[in-house]
Amino acid sequence: MRMYGDITRRNNMDTQRTSERTKLHNLLAHEFAGTRIIAVSNREPYIHRRVQSGIECMQPASGLATALDPILRATGGTWVAHGSGDADRSVVNSRNCVAVPPDNPEYMLRRVWLDRNTEKRYYYGLANEGLWPLCHVAFHRPAFRLADWEAYRHANEIFAEAVLDEAGDDPAVVFIEDYHFALLPRMLRERNPRLTIVHFWHIPWPNREVFRVFPWGEELLDGLLGNDLLGFHLQYHCSNFLDTVDRGVEARVDNERSLIHRKGTATRVAAFPISVDYAAHNAHASDSSVLKRMEEWREKLRLGDARVGVGIDRADYTKGIPERLRAIDRFLETCPEHRGRMVFVQVAVPSRSSISEYRRLGRELNTLAESINRRWRCGSWEPIRLIAEHLPQAELIPLHRLSDFCLVTSLHDGMNLVAKEYVASRSDEDGVLILSTFTGAARELANALLVNPYSPDQVATAIRKALEMPRTERAGRMRVLRRTIEANDVYHWAKSILQCVADSTLAPWQEAVKSACASAGSTL
Repeated sequence: MRMYGDITRRNNMDTQRTSERTKLHNLLAHEFAGTRIIAVSNREPYIHRRVQSGIECMQPASGLATALDPILRATGGTWVAHGSGDADRSVVNSRNCVAVPPDNPEYMLRRVWLDRNTEKRYYYGLANEGLWPLCHVAFHRPAFRLADWEAYRHANEIFAEAVLDEAGDDPAVVFIEDYHFALLPRMLRERNPRLTIVHFWHIPWPNREVFRVFPWGEELLDGLLGNDLLGFHLQYHCSNFLDTVDRGVEARVDNERSLIHRKGTATRVAAFPISVDYAAHNAHASDSSVLKRMEEWREKLRLGDARVGVGIDRADYTKGIPERLRAIDRFLETCPEHRGRMVFVQVAVPSRSSISEYRRLGRELNTLAESINRRWRCGSWEPIRLIAEHLPQAELIPLHRLSDFCLVTSLHDGMNLVAKEYVASRSDEDGVLILSTFTGAARELANALLVNPYSPDQVATAIRKALEMPRTERAGRMRVLRRTIEANDVYHWAKSILQCVADSTLAPWQEAVKSACASAGSTL
């Protein structure tokens, strides 16, 4: 009882401290008052879909939406995104805008429309069959087709038109998200130099030798150098980008200050490790309803009193799921005392199913799970439960809570938020995180059991250690992990980026906004 009382007191103390979300709001109120903020992403924060009762507005689970939504709410800005819902067109006005959130509108969502061919070639083609494997060291050959590149350029132009229309002639901060929009910054810079352009690249940046195989490398780099600030998860990715530019295009690279000068402008390159909404995960995981759902999961998955491991991923070849299942196989081979006493639950969310490689992966996972289950089946016990469907966070948190360990064994990952979600969900200060050294999260979460995902023996050894680890050691490791994520949550990530913009001499909007406020008899 004392242990849980200590947790309650600690949680109460947490709420008394100034949260990172509050600090973000304070920064927006003091440094960005009167400033227009325009966010740009391929995925929209709210989707309208037709249901039997009419039109439903839903907010898809997204770490990105968690980070940017409070920024747009606080500033009354605009979010530009691809309209993908089947009822999206029915709810927008003549400018393709709709006020969101629907229950209490605080900012505008401007939807961009892409025809099917453009979406196929820009998003599934160049972005996810070209740039995605190029940037991830997962030994998967990228595909580069001229038609895909032309569609990618065209899609960036469509988004540029929408952003420029929203900004008008006024100064504004444009916050661009991810690898779908490498050409967008230069397009905006050339047509409206009063914009401050910030771009966060959510996946790794390869070394310069790998990047050389990209056929349109100079144009892509020139596009990214239209930014005032370009962010990556890790300093290692920043260094790779600086080196790539130094050898790839005509520019002056200042490695000491992480600045790149090209065409009369400067781009600052910096690392901002993204995270999760720690407070929200922690609060949800502490709710009494989670305990009930944990028992329901145990019954549904026929877990009995077995020890439980969990893996939760998109079904993507970079996540190392086949390698993970083979490590489970190796664990059962080398640790016979755990046969019949441990079940591994793998949630593999279907993803990008229009791409043949992803369909092949889905088939491989089914075959592999069935093969391992046949090998080790004993009575009603099978070692693997494969769940190939999308599950909301409300379902995943109970899985986090009931598990004895979580396997995050990506072959390469810019960050990996699943690892952080698992830790944030462990309000009971139990459970063991087994984490690939090839994730960005491993730089912060050193108290996890770090493994090489390519070594089934190393992963099997970590599983055994997790299952046999004393409760006091598990709690000690988890407390350190939780403190790390609490101090560096998603609001800290957003605040750090915007603080860099506010402190930068590269921001042309600042003087213009100050002058406007002064003429109106106020101060910024």
